[in-house]
Amino acid sequence: MLLDGLQLPLTTPFYPDGRLNLHKLEHNVARYSKTPAAGLVALSEVGEPTLLSEEETRHVLRSVATSAAAEKVLIAGVSRDSVAGTLELAESAAAFGYDAVLVRRPSMLRENGGRAKELLAYFQAVGDRSALPVVLYSSSAEDGGVLPAEVVIELAGHSKVLGLVDGWGDRARMETIKTGTASCKRDVMVTAVFAAVTGRMQRRSEGAEAKDLILATELMDGMPAVATPMKMVEKTRTKVVGFQLLAGRTDGMLEGLRSSAVGAMPAFAAAAPQACYEVLAAWKDGDEGLAGEKQMRLQEVAVRIERQMGVAGIKFGCDLNGYFGGRPRLPLLPLGGEERAEIEALMQGMRN
Repeated sequence: MLLDGLQLPLTTPFYPDGRLNLHKLEHNVARYSKTPAAGLVALSEVGEPTLLSEEETRHVLRSVATSAAAEKVLIAGVSRDSVAGTLELAESAAAFGYDAVLVRRPSMLRENGGRAKELLAYFQAVGDRSALPVVLYSSSAEDGGVLPAEVVIELAGHSKVLGLVDGWGDRARMETIKTGTASCKRDVMVTAVFAAVTGRMQRRSEGAEAKDLILATELMDGMPAVATPMKMVEKTRTKVVGFQLLAGRTDGMLEGLRSSAVGAMPAFAAAAPQACYEVLAAWKDGDEGLAGEKQMRLQEVAVRIERQMGVAGIKFGCDLNGYFGGRPRLPLLPLGGEERAEIEALMQGMRN
């Protein structure tokens, strides 16, 4: 699966009383499907995955899959502390039509330093039996959430491990990982314009082909005829990619791209997808100066809202831009009036 471009992490809407609001989630996903984002990520950190029950988790995954455009890559956050729990969610995600799963470090293995053997055992076991390809997630928002570079490099050789979302944002670390995984190559299916081919696109094409086959006996009043498909299946080609790195912080997108990242999964993209996409678009067009300007525009916003206010700040940013954010689920608290006013000022000119 190709991970190029903006992979947009979704928030999870709730009613004021804390119940899951699937209607607003589906509204958001349908609207995000019209943005330039290459993919949508359900239940990453910004989606408050640890605050959902197992039943709610599956409801969220199903609603996102049924509301998203077929052209959008779908990645499901399925992390559980146990291998068995992670694999069960990965199997559900596959049944719903996702293209890959996002897996982070188990909570009991988040001590800084050490535990490399156990980390490798966990991720290799998930990779061996997962119903979908795996994208590693290294978080800087949680203590001990960063995956050691040597562990990432070791896991990159696994046939089911596609890449890494790195929330640390350190250029030297990403370059180390890139160098260490340089020999990892695989073929992925892409469209004629080198965009990702999702599983839902393939199933849609197969369904259209089968539907358009006309029985010979229905043609020419029962006279012989040849049954042929009336609709061409979209042309695809193969592209060779390496271990795919994604920048995981809004203020680290450009540094990640300079370190050979193929895209980004910034949390602030949920509130301002266009502003985040413009950094990637300028870089892809070869205009590093413009990419730098776009990144600087996001710098203060990213630090204050994404890294200091967290989920509550991002959700309020969603509200400002016509996506339903609402309140986070307890024990996370909503913002006060001064903080809301601050976000409104910071996000002036970032309406989309």
